[in-house]
Amino acid sequence: MRGLFTAGVTDVMIERGLTFDGAIGVSAGAVFGCNFKSRQNGRCLRYNMKYGKDRNYCSFYSLLTTGNIYGTELCYRRIPEELDPFDTKAFEENPMPFYVVCTDVRTGRPIYHRVYRGDREEMDWFRATASMPLVSRIVRIDGQLLLDGGIADSIPLRYFQRAGYERNVLILTQPADYVRQPNRLQPAIAVMYARYPAFVKASATRHVRYNRDTAYIRAEAEAGRAFVIQPAESLHIAHTENDQGELLRVYELGRAAAEEKWDALCAFMERDS
Repeated sequence: MRGLFTAGVTDVMIERGLTFDGAIGVSAGAVFGCNFKSRQNGRCLRYNMKYGKDRNYCSFYSLLTTGNIYGTELCYRRIPEELDPFDTKAFEENPMPFYVVCTDVRTGRPIYHRVYRGDREEMDWFRATASMPLVSRIVRIDGQLLLDGGIADSIPLRYFQRAGYERNVLILTQPADYVRQPNRLQPAIAVMYARYPAFVKASATRHVRYNRDTAYIRAEAEAGRAFVIQPAESLHIAHTENDQGELLRVYELGRAAAEEKWDALCAFMERDS
């Protein structure tokens, strides 16, 4: 639910008409960030506020009955198709490429997939990138076994740079002084995914890559090749928070961060390469 900070930032960008040449999202950054491409201001906050307490949306009931703490049927079928429709037409017609990052369970390596339509078939890519280990079933797409993209590549700046994006805006949901620690649940991951040793290794070393990436981002920002929007301090919100006051608080922090940095962001965007 730290992703609601991202939603607050991107809603300000939508309202003020900001566009990009391309975008990439990981986990919540993808399932919430896709609304930036479809230009659906406020949608992310709206459906989380309305359905967050539904046991079929996110609950241990859903985990016990379906194997997914975030229910597939409600989150990735009924909400985007019926209850709060995702605008697949606007998403497809927007020329901005949008990529999601998933982790290949067999290899432990990242998979970068471009999403073109955001319809039911492609919605499984969003489900895969946000499927947290231990509380989600492995997602099978075209013979691939996929889970949370953050395991293999939490902040895919280097990938986007290799793809030709020379200056990048990053929305991070941890403060600048955050240092990721080893996962306390790693022993459980080692047991549950014993058939996939590469994935277990990727999970065990995630904190090393993350901390290396944030150091790289700081250097790129100092060099003028990256612009970072992130909270000033920890958001203090759980992965599965459904309290409406907490959801709104984090969303408003994202909006405030975007507004505070707006002039500097515009200057960064307008600067000659």
